[in-house]
Amino acid sequence: MEDINKTAKIQFFFRPFSADPKVQVVIFVAFLVMYLTSLSGNATIAVTVQINNSLHTPMYFFLANLAVLEIFYTSAIAPLALASLLSMGKTAVSVTGCGTQMFFFVFLGGADCVLLAVMAYDRFIAICYPLRYTVIMNWPLCVQLMAGTLALGFLLSLPLTILIFHLPFCNNNEIYHFYCDMPAVMRLARADTHVHRTALYVISFIILSVPLSLISISYVFIVGAIVRIRSAQGRHRAFSTCSSHILVVLLQYGCTSFIYLSPSSSYSPEMGRVVSVIYTFVMPILNPLIYSMRNKELKDALRKALRKF
Repeated sequence: MEDINKTAKIQFFFRPFSADPKVQVVIFVAFLVMYLTSLSGNATIAVTVQINNSLHTPMYFFLANLAVLEIFYTSAIAPLALASLLSMGKTAVSVTGCGTQMFFFVFLGGADCVLLAVMAYDRFIAICYPLRYTVIMNWPLCVQLMAGTLALGFLLSLPLTILIFHLPFCNNNEIYHFYCDMPAVMRLARADTHVHRTALYVISFIILSVPLSLISISYVFIVGAIVRIRSAQGRHRAFSTCSSHILVVLLQYGCTSFIYLSPSSSYSPEMGRVVSVIYTFVMPILNPLIYSMRNKELKDALRKALRKF
């Protein structure tokens, strides 16, 4: 009972970006616009894939699921961040609230990274084994791959979140961030966090390096297959289906690796906040733009959907 009472007294606050309320309002408006844009963009992708029978293929199935993940991923961060911006960092977050946000952030972010590897595998089969594509990438396998993606994200997120929130904290803690990010929260602990930092690094390494290795191997075979295509039109079509995915992978893995795979001694809270804005607010906007601009089938489906309205 005493431990429960102590936990109930612990609160977290997010440090404001600026001491000037006017600057905070400007940042609030920018974050709100980015959040609403990402919601509308990703929802448009998901709905367009759902209502167009021509897009009921494994590639677009995974793309629609990526869009849904992005919606939940951003929504795990944005509401608290926006509330904190308006209140000049006075919005209190309980241990449970902070832990819940951290869990869903890691869960959805990890699933996002794994799903990008699954999408690379899908492109590998489509380009390297086109005649066997529909046989290999059947719907039961697609559903299993998606379920496995979510399961891996869950299994990696839950133990790490529990481990971090077993640390002792003061009653009032100011997080040098706009959400409950793991490195920022661990810096507030009143105990040695060496084991926790090691666990974070190992799990981050698994989430980032293993899928990225699989993506890299897939694209080595994909490039080899594209080079062997005789017609220029065929090579261009094959490359266009992969270029948008490559761009998203570079942006996603580049930003997250900078935060979670950098040595703890070189961690900068200020730089961490700036880079985090990119992959929590900017990336969910760019993903639907990149895929819709680089994909003819999706662009045509979007045009048809817009004409109906």
